[in-house]
Amino acid sequence: MLVDETSSESASPELTEAQIVDQIFDAVIDQRLPPGAKLSESALCEAFGVGRMRIRRSLLLLASREVVDLRSNRGAFVSSPTAEQAREIFESRLMIEPNVAVLAAERANETDLAMLRAHLEKEHQAHRSDNRHEAIRLSGQFHVVLASIAANSVMERMIKELVTRTSLIIGIFGAPGTANCRDDDHSLILEALRTGNGEAASRLMTEHLGHIQANLDLSRGRKNNVDLVRLFGDQR
Repeated sequence: MLVDETSSESASPELTEAQIVDQIFDAVIDQRLPPGAKLSESALCEAFGVGRMRIRRSLLLLASREVVDLRSNRGAFVSSPTAEQAREIFESRLMIEPNVAVLAAERANETDLAMLRAHLEKEHQAHRSDNRHEAIRLSGQFHVVLASIAANSVMERMIKELVTRTSLIIGIFGAPGTANCRDDDHSLILEALRTGNGEAASRLMTEHLGHIQANLDLSRGRKNNVDLVRLFGDQR
């Protein structure tokens, strides 16, 4: 059943467009929402308890971040990058993130380092408990946090989008069970930040991104469909 957006009888406040975007974005990052999945407006209305206009605006925002493809007369789909686009994503990350690592090594303070250590402990715990969804989310978030420490909001925004696209790429081209990152690589990067060694941080980031790319098979792909009501309905 669709919800009238003007209704005031909802048991709880309606989700904002930003909240809907964040939930769909997070589902893509941790691969609960796979590449190529159709984002039915009616199903999303039911899942989030909002009207069509709010869902359409949310999908437009996601499309502007290249998380969603809007296809004329067919609807919205989670972006499904090609092998060539996958190569371009890694080329972009290799140009940006080693430099981010240098800036982070120069600018990280004790509070930043403590935050990263706590973040890595969560990553380790997710791996130890075989919580793949959480491990993927935290692994990608490590790169966003690093950009935040580098104190460059433009790079942070770019990396957040590139991390999302990388998760899509791993969803298509990664072997079953493959996560975004190896957390031992992250530990080495953190140690370089602790010692203020920007050159080592840059080198380790380059190697780390190479490890991720090496685990991909760009010759194959797959698409899946998802029960959107079941996926998002319990989060309201």
